[in-house]
Amino acid sequence: MFNSVSHAHLAQPTTLPDFDRPSGLPAFNSVEEAIAAYDGDDAIHVLYPQVIAAAAETFLSGFPGKVLYAVKANPHPAVLRILWSAGLRHFDVASIREIDLVQSVAPDADLFLMHPIKSRKTIAHAYAQGVRHMALDCQAELAKILDETQSADDLNLHIRLAVPSDGAAMPLAGKFGAEFNEAVDLLRTARPFAVKLGVCFHVGSQCMDTEAYARALGYVRQLADAAGVSIDSVDCGGGFPVAYPGMVPPAMGDYFATIREALAENGFADLEILGEPGRALCAEGGSTLTRVELRKGSDLYLNDGSYGSLFDAAQCSWKFPVRCVSRPTSEDQGIQAFRMFGPTCDSLDVMEGPFTLPADIDEGDWIEVQHLGAYGQALATDFNGFQSESTVAVMNRV
Repeated sequence: MFNSVSHAHLAQPTTLPDFDRPSGLPAFNSVEEAIAAYDGDDAIHVLYPQVIAAAAETFLSGFPGKVLYAVKANPHPAVLRILWSAGLRHFDVASIREIDLVQSVAPDADLFLMHPIKSRKTIAHAYAQGVRHMALDCQAELAKILDETQSADDLNLHIRLAVPSDGAAMPLAGKFGAEFNEAVDLLRTARPFAVKLGVCFHVGSQCMDTEAYARALGYVRQLADAAGVSIDSVDCGGGFPVAYPGMVPPAMGDYFATIREALAENGFADLEILGEPGRALCAEGGSTLTRVELRKGSDLYLNDGSYGSLFDAAQCSWKFPVRCVSRPTSEDQGIQAFRMFGPTCDSLDVMEGPFTLPADIDEGDWIEVQHLGAYGQALATDFNGFQSESTVAVMNRV
């Protein structure tokens, strides 16, 4: 299910280190060297360990609480190893496979099962594997947790709240989260069963508004007061953004400062504080190298697409940063806007862009589509027989 490192299509490198120690991947000094050493026919997934480690350091040193990596953003074992090596010790998991994966890579990791709706088998498996933090957003889920753990006396329960997500590129309101009155009842019902009782929320993916976190924390204050019960933790969720083209968020430090101030203003500064970054930890630390198979005017046909790592480029029309690796931009030829198609037989496999590349780009050229370390690589499928099984570490990013 999870892409593994394939060495079959990596020719013997000449001037490169053998492996990157944190990631365990074949390591190259540049994407150009990775392409030169490749004799396969698929796209190549790239991880930049130093970029991922730097993002981890930003959160570990700046976020006012525990940092939980949202494994769904990129579950590649190499990403988990890089984050562990960088000092991250807490992971947000949602399924049996994610639990087993993290424990296989980092046996001492502290796991938080923050998916608010889980199968009974997932709950039982998680508890058997030592997971004690679980989220829920309704009375029925609380009953499932108590049933499958035999009303254990060592549970840490987190009530997932429904909060507005107006400032997010991908709003998450509507699927998960208890509304105010239901959340009040849940807090009161869950309190006797929890060693630690907390609340959690998610302001929406790729949140561009720092004040969304302050508003959510103010809402938590109102909720706790209405419930009349003590809470032990506040989980500020994810949503921390990345600077994609056309989306320039505030500095990450501004988010941390806003959260810190809102915690103090609402009397939460002394509680256990959690955060669940996913995209912000790995997006800029990954890219895809895809080859042009054919050019038709301003259309480029690639060996990767929306059923590969370019899902968001197709379905959400995100214009990821691109550069032509094998053909530098020529002053004589200039640049041109292109549409891109993936390799499958499905006509939905199209990335409208436009993506700006050298005007003389042609068959055989390689394009690096950047900022795909989050969700892009994780969402890649093997539809139509097109999938990448090669992931490499690159030590220097252009």
